[in-house]
Amino acid sequence: MCGIIGYCGPRAAGEVLLDGLKRLEYRGYDSAGICVGFDNALTVVKSTGKIAHLRGIVPAALPGTYGIGHTRWATHGVVNDVNAHPHTNQAGDIAIVHNGIIENFSVLKEKLISEGHVFRSQTDSEVIAHLLSDFYEGDLEAALKAVLHLLQGTYGIICVHAQEPNRLVGARNGSPLVLAVGQNEMFLASDVMATLAHTKQVVYLEDGEVVSITNDAYHISELRGDKPISKKVEIISWELENIEKQGHSHFMEKEIFEQPESILRAIQGRLDPENATAHLGGLNMSNTELRDIERVKIVAAGTSFHAGLVASYLMESVAQIPCTAELASELRYRNPIVERNSLYFAVSQSGETIDTLSAMRELKRKGARVLGICNVIGSSIAREAGAGVYIHSGPEIAVASTKAFTSQLAAFYLFTLLISRMHNMSFEAGRGFIQNLSSLPDLVRQGFEQQNHIRALAEKYSHYRDFLFLGRGLNYPVALEGALKLKEISYIHAEGYSAAEIKHGPIALINDETPSIFLVPGDSLREKVISNMKEVKARRGKVIALCVADDEEVKNTADDIITIPKAGEMMYPFLMVVPLQLFAYYTALKLGRDVDQPRNLAKSVTVE
Repeated sequence: MCGIIGYCGPRAAGEVLLDGLKRLEYRGYDSAGICVGFDNALTVVKSTGKIAHLRGIVPAALPGTYGIGHTRWATHGVVNDVNAHPHTNQAGDIAIVHNGIIENFSVLKEKLISEGHVFRSQTDSEVIAHLLSDFYEGDLEAALKAVLHLLQGTYGIICVHAQEPNRLVGARNGSPLVLAVGQNEMFLASDVMATLAHTKQVVYLEDGEVVSITNDAYHISELRGDKPISKKVEIISWELENIEKQGHSHFMEKEIFEQPESILRAIQGRLDPENATAHLGGLNMSNTELRDIERVKIVAAGTSFHAGLVASYLMESVAQIPCTAELASELRYRNPIVERNSLYFAVSQSGETIDTLSAMRELKRKGARVLGICNVIGSSIAREAGAGVYIHSGPEIAVASTKAFTSQLAAFYLFTLLISRMHNMSFEAGRGFIQNLSSLPDLVRQGFEQQNHIRALAEKYSHYRDFLFLGRGLNYPVALEGALKLKEISYIHAEGYSAAEIKHGPIALINDETPSIFLVPGDSLREKVISNMKEVKARRGKVIALCVADDEEVKNTADDIITIPKAGEMMYPFLMVVPLQLFAYYTALKLGRDVDQPRNLAKSVTVE
């Protein structure tokens, strides 16, 4: 979602802010701006479009060593220069940047207008700047606290006042905000990516906390009261080169090809061949507690939901434990029933997905045991769950998730192995599962040998406007994920279905203008899927099939094939999804799309 950054220090703030905003581009945005303070005045520069355009209109020698910046993803108000952040009060001596949604802004705005305030934008955020000017009596922190008591909704806010140079004040409620501690300089940001080039020392703020920073000090307190809060300074383990393209054309391309390594990181040190099981110490559960689990429920959104669907098939078939995956956005408003001896997983790459975070909080209020599966260390879900599994995928910059999906799968496969060995899985079966899981990095790497062939197929089919993705069993969720990837970055309409469901409606869409992509691994449902392929061919539909290299029947039925290495039956979701990611990537490339930052999308959805 939107990105924010604030800086106090000895350097030229404009350049620091622009660099930070550039590193936040991956979150998705439609406009951007900065505000820099100097000589008891604030200078605001903002515009629609890319950071590169903003950089071009910011004065080359903009003076000032403190300021705030923002990348906006429109919620209230159209995309234009006026609605871009930062927003100021009428006098122009207060400026704010805001992530989130102020739900009662219209009431507040009407009252302010009746008192003589003149608004420039259509945004909900501008009311914060006007309210600050009403409450300001020489202390920006006190003014912000007074304003926050009036706001209903979510926010990550940073504000600045021209009369308090080299000071920023920030607060969070439902939208992430992190303090980064440098050498004689301080930062506030919505994401550690914005500050990683300057420092690895960070403090994660919690909801209801207010922070004030100067060049060399910070003060954190509760919204209600002035008592200081002592917080632990965390050290970020990612290196700056991890968030660079490293010779690739796009971050998405880089992240697709990083998957052998990211899968290895997810499983490394967690497999125990000697006992044919897995170690997941982060669960903070004893063997007795794990043994007593009677059902598992997975809560997630988007790509993480598809990973959860694969896990639900896997856990039921291997561990013989009832398991379901649910959309967090639906569960959070459904008054869910929490059953005894149930274990919940909240799954999110960023750990900040608002629907998943809110669903997790609702479940915990009802007494559920909720574990997190996250990529970002220190994220809200990771902190509030208090236990779970980090997938160690490394920074994922492209909006369309790729390596996080396979790493999430790896985490679920480890958990399935662990709990299966406590129930019905024999020692030998456990050893076989470990061998199959350990072989995945090399098998995924072998799949890249199809890279040029997949690119040629993507170019061949790029002019079609509709696709069907079809799979069965464990690979049905992979079909959903393949369709999502094509939609996200190529803007081509695509739908994922169980291949068995094609006769229940979707077959009406089949014609020579709607290609079908079938997932046909060498598993127990192979014959069923081939039968569905033949039904499509009988209706003049074009078929692209993903299959193992020696499957002659599939080759003779499909118009085109993409081959994958042979593997254990349960491992095919890893090997099927990577070609689908590449197919989407090369299709988008052929169509000239903005692959890393597709239109209307954000990397982390932090508002409803």
